[in-house]
Amino acid sequence: MSPARTRLLDYLERRGYLNTPAVRAAMDSVDRAAFVPERQKYAAWDDTPLPIGRGQTISAPHMVVMMLEELQPRPGQRLLEVGAGCGYHAAVAAAMVAPDGEVHTVERIPQLVKLARANLAAVANVTVHHADGSLGLPKLAPFDRIMVTCGAPRLPGPLREQLAMQGRIVVPVGGRTLQELLVIERDGDDWREARQSGVAFVPLIGKHGYKD
Repeated sequence: MSPARTRLLDYLERRGYLNTPAVRAAMDSVDRAAFVPERQKYAAWDDTPLPIGRGQTISAPHMVVMMLEELQPRPGQRLLEVGAGCGYHAAVAAAMVAPDGEVHTVERIPQLVKLARANLAAVANVTVHHADGSLGLPKLAPFDRIMVTCGAPRLPGPLREQLAMQGRIVVPVGGRTLQELLVIERDGDDWREARQSGVAFVPLIGKHGYKD
């Protein structure tokens, strides 16, 4: 592992974002530099979002960590991601559900579908789907974990319907530029939610998101 990666993870621990060994091990196992454009590789281990084309970004590492700490993926689980982007977030999540779990990630932009598939070609337990992510993947539901890596006006109804009985969803909800991080836990018919303010994601575009 590179010294830059170690420095970043140590920094995220000091700042209180990174708290569990499972999340640290997953972040440790994935080379973020392999997922960013060539001209951005010098900043791969900076704690900042970076452009990946088509108006989209790879999330800042602290935001990836923050979402995974809330989501708590576990080995063997089935995980749905809405917003594949370049594939980085899915790769880290895949490390957490390995060896027997699987990640299904949905992307609406054809160029990014192609990019994510290329970047994730060596990750056996990830499948990239070209679809409207706000609809989820009903034919593959239910999912133990659902994470949305773009800001929605509200929790898309199809995603709620596709959550397993003991599942958890993490989704940014609010405006097109600033949101709260909504964390929903399902225990059978009992639903619990918590919110954290001050997150910023590109908007979720789709039937149950914003219009393009």
